[in-house]
Amino acid sequence: MHPVVKLVTQRLALGLILLIAVSALIFFGVAALPGDAAQAMLGQSATPESLANLREKMGLNEPILWRYGHWLLGFATGDLGVSLSNGQDIAKSVGQRLGNTIFLAFWAAVIAVPLAITLGLIAARYNGRWPDKLISGVTLATISLPEFVAGYIVMYVLAVKFHLFPSMSMVFPGMGIFERLNAIILPVIVLVMVVLAHMMRMTRAAILNVMESAYIETAELKGLSPINVIWKHAFPNAIAPVVNVVMLNLAYLVVGVVVVEVVFVYPGMGQFLVDHVTKRDMPVVQACGMIFAAVYIGLNILADVVSILANPRLRHPK
Repeated sequence: MHPVVKLVTQRLALGLILLIAVSALIFFGVAALPGDAAQAMLGQSATPESLANLREKMGLNEPILWRYGHWLLGFATGDLGVSLSNGQDIAKSVGQRLGNTIFLAFWAAVIAVPLAITLGLIAARYNGRWPDKLISGVTLATISLPEFVAGYIVMYVLAVKFHLFPSMSMVFPGMGIFERLNAIILPVIVLVMVVLAHMMRMTRAAILNVMESAYIETAELKGLSPINVIWKHAFPNAIAPVVNVVMLNLAYLVVGVVVVEVVFVYPGMGQFLVDHVTKRDMPVVQACGMIFAAVYIGLNILADVVSILANPRLRHPK
């Protein structure tokens, strides 16, 4: 078997095993929490008879292993079950919210990825000088702020103080693309601040590592400008670690938006998850957790595959 095919197959198998392990952790972790959905729906004043009847109706009296197997099989076939709080199909409810989260993450990535790579290249070009120190200082300062603090600062300055953008990022079906973009500007700014420093620092480190290679010295001796040396020779050979960190941060943009969505009241997966945690709606919580886990694991596997394909020693073994 070709080394590339073997490694990709191993990564896919490992990802599947990891997803199953995470599914067990999510399901049994949620099941171990005190109380249940029946108690949350009926309240503390519910009679034992009414609780028993509702638990029977919800299937909460079934053996936990049977419930786990049934739930995992349903997830694998696209059946996420029914919400306990409102009786609606979870897959249908989650679909729109997931679309909103991906829309937010996409536009944050469109801004953050090219900006981070550009700043990383500039920092590497002026390594140790004032542009490098300025870029590193500003980006590290932004990532040091907790997301909710950054969110409220951005909201106060741009929405409350100067009235440039809406403070709440409300989107709904039928909105025009420019209306949606105007609504999500503030959470996009916060997400860019959160992921920019990590991608920039990794790009800078990868470039500086490649710059120590012998062929870079040869290119410099030929009289090429520093920018051409970095862009044409160093960056293509540093693409694998850069792609890895970009994929990890893309995964974070989808999975780690819970706080940002809550701050800006954005109707995405994070807000949806928080709403149903308060209702003790366990099927929805489990479905959201599995979707987040699948996205994160999937993007990590994609990063590994890209790194494997970018390695010429694996593509062309002797």
